[in-house]
Amino acid sequence: MERIVLTAAEWNIMESLWEGAPKIGSEIVQDVKEIAGYSRSTTLTMLRRMTEKGYLACREENGIKHYSPLIDREAAMQQETDHFLNRVYHGSLSLMVSSFTKRQKLSREEIASLYEILKKAQEEQEENDA
Repeated sequence: MERIVLTAAEWNIMESLWEGAPKIGSEIVQDVKEIAGYSRSTTLTMLRRMTEKGYLACREENGIKHYSPLIDREAAMQQETDHFLNRVYHGSLSLMVSSFTKRQKLSREEIASLYEILKKAQEEQEENDA
């Protein structure tokens, strides 16, 4: 799969569409204005460019453009996470988790959630080894 490279501004538009699509341009303009304060013209320019890049589908009906995402949210998140992990932590998940836990105090719920994630990963690893 080709790497998905979304700018911070593009993430704002994708978040609007992932929350509910299709949306017309004015709905996206309003969402992005609330999230990031972008002007109407900036948002419409970004919508055109994102459509040209193949990130969005645009269909016109009665002179009104309707936009839908062509990028899956989970795929974009996974690629962004992988890129960040490789760029900053040289692919070491344990180094990343160690860094985060040194800087941010975890709640009991977060710790329990991490234990569950690790337990599931260990079980899957054991199944693959068998």
